[in-house]
Amino acid sequence: MVSGPDLGGGFLHQLTRERSGDLVQFVFHAQEGGQDAGGPPKGSPEPLGWSRPGSSCQFGGPRCWHREFELPIDQESQVRAAYNRTRFVFEAQMAQLYGGMEPPVHETLKEVVARIGPALEQLSTPWHVGGSAAALLQGVPIRCQDLDLGTTMAGVRAIGDALSEYLIEPVSPTTWVPGHRVLGGRAFVGTLARGMRVEWATQLEAAPAGPYDLEWRMPEEKLPVRSVTVEGQALRVSRLEFAFARAFIQHRPERVSAIANRLREEGPDLRLLHEIFEGAGVDRTAWREAEGMLAGPSVPHVGAGESSPSAAS
Repeated sequence: MVSGPDLGGGFLHQLTRERSGDLVQFVFHAQEGGQDAGGPPKGSPEPLGWSRPGSSCQFGGPRCWHREFELPIDQESQVRAAYNRTRFVFEAQMAQLYGGMEPPVHETLKEVVARIGPALEQLSTPWHVGGSAAALLQGVPIRCQDLDLGTTMAGVRAIGDALSEYLIEPVSPTTWVPGHRVLGGRAFVGTLARGMRVEWATQLEAAPAGPYDLEWRMPEEKLPVRSVTVEGQALRVSRLEFAFARAFIQHRPERVSAIANRLREEGPDLRLLHEIFEGAGVDRTAWREAEGMLAGPSVPHVGAGESSPSAAS
C-alpha cells in the first residue's frame, strides 16, 4: 500500500502499487465505507469510470471499486497527486451525479480552453468537444455531467500537462467503458467543491461497435465537426448527428426530442447519420424510425460532403 485508508464521498480510499519489470501497476481502490466514511455513498461510482475488481478486493469486502494504471515508476508523484485529488473531489462528483448539483459547464470550459488551447495550437494538434457538451454548445437544452474532449496521441499528453494540477487520473493506457483500451486522462477542473469532470482520450486499439463511443472511433482528422463561437473563441464540436444517434440507441426519448428539434432547424446530414448507425450495428428499421423523427417540410437532405471536418455553422 502506498497511501490510505483515506476518506472521501462515503468511501474508504487506498492507493497500491505492484512493480512488474519496467512498469508499475497503480490501483486506486474505493471501498464503501458506511458511517466511518460519512456514508453511505450517494450512489455507485461506475458512471465515473470505476469498476469492480476481477478478483476479491484486498481491502474491505464486496462493495469495492477500483481504477488501474500501468506507468513507469518515475511517474509515481503524478499518480499520487491524482489519487489525492480524486478522494478530495469524490463528494462533489457524487453530488453532481446523484444530488442534483449542476456542474459549472461554461466556467469549466473557459478554464479548459485557456489552458489547453495555446499548448495544442503550438503543436498544431487538432482537438474537439464531443458528447453532451457538444450538443449543449450547439443550442440543445441538455444537461451534461462531464466535458468530453477528443484529440490525437500527442494531444492527449499535452492536455494532461496543461491540466496537471487538476488530474484525478494520470494520462495512461487504460480501459474505459465499454471496455477497450485508450490512452486517456481525467481531471476535475475547478475547486474541490465546485468543478467539473473533464475526460479526453484517443484509442489504442480497434473499438467494438457501441452507443457510447460513436465519434471517438473516428480519427481526429476525419471527424465531421462544426465550429461554434463561445465568448469570442472558435471551438470545434462534433456534429449533432452523433449526439442524436447516441440518445436514440440509448432509448433516451427526452434527449432524442431535444436534439431532433435542433437538427430539424439546421437540416440533418442523413448520410452521416446512416454511417453512424451502421458503425454502431443498428438495423435499417431503426434508421427509418430515426429519419421519421427528423422529417419535416423544412428538412433538406444534406450531402455527406458538407459534413467534412472543415464544415462550419
